Amino acid sequence: MILVTGATGHIGNVLIRKLLEQGEKVRALIWRDEDTTPINNLEIEQVEGDVLDVGSLEAAMHGVDSVYHLAGIISIMPGKNPFVWKVNVEGTHNVVEAARRARVRRLVYTSSIHAIARAPMGVAMDESLGFDQDNPYGEYDRSKAAASLAVQNAVNEGLDAVIVCPTGVIGPYDFRGSELGEVIRSASEARTMFFVEGAYDFVDVRDVADGMISAQSRGRRGESYILGGNRISVRYLLETVREVTGKAFSSIRVPFSLAEFAARFTPWYYQKTRAKPRFTPYSLEVLQSNSNISHAKAVRELGFHSRPAIETITDTVRWFFENRRVHGEA
Repeated sequence: MILVTGATGHIGNVLIRKLLEQGEKVRALIWRDEDTTPINNLEIEQVEGDVLDVGSLEAAMHGVDSVYHLAGIISIMPGKNPFVWKVNVEGTHNVVEAARRARVRRLVYTSSIHAIARAPMGVAMDESLGFDQDNPYGEYDRSKAAASLAVQNAVNEGLDAVIVCPTGVIGPYDFRGSELGEVIRSASEARTMFFVEGAYDFVDVRDVADGMISAQSRGRRGESYILGGNRISVRYLLETVREVTGKAFSSIRVPFSLAEFAARFTPWYYQKTRAKPRFTPYSLEVLQSNSNISHAKAVRELGFHSRPAIETITDTVRWFFENRRVHGEA
């Protein structure tokens, strides 16, 4: 039996699909009142629990061989957020402790490329840079770094665990609409698109899931692995969606200086309207940051493979069209 936390998320639901394809029995940890649409039609066991409740974790891990820990809070908003830290750091401590008590064979922790220390432009980023919990760019980055260090400490105390660090994740089965997923969906509907020049390393969610499964079976105890894909510019993304759909739409470039000025006010807007944040100083910073990221270690040790970006974008567009009702469309 395999336990997956964060099962309804983008990576989580795709990971479960991959595990089922391999004939594995899967148990999914579900928060109370959580929308389980992404996994409702999958033949898995769903158990209610919370990473902040050690008792529920211990019950969920009964009879479990391996644990994939993905549950966490993603935030691109500025400033401190106690809940992000509580779930991402304290929650991971709880999962580690429960896994130790349950004597699970292996824990695979899903960290993030943003947990790794930044490198200057022109210098390739890889696992040797280590995790930086003093990262100045965002609370999410710091929380994932602190959680990753907690997992490494647990390994030093006897836990068998590996860490995976995906770059920007895109792809089908994006039920909740990730930041870039919403860009792809809007462009595929031929809406007018405003964009800022920039690029980052993006990886297909299906490749991430495959990489995680390989990390579980082939990863070296205590090691971390970047699961990356291709450097994609926003302009290339929009042009590819236009090519895939055959639909014409306007794409208007916003000067970076203007976007930077506007981003000063968007956090206030998101807080007032409670809309899902899409455009903040953090997201701008990521698009301008060093995206020279190496996943050579994962290729070498896990047999990791990342597919061409055009295949990912094509499949994502197709999935959004086939699942319009999921997103409240006719």
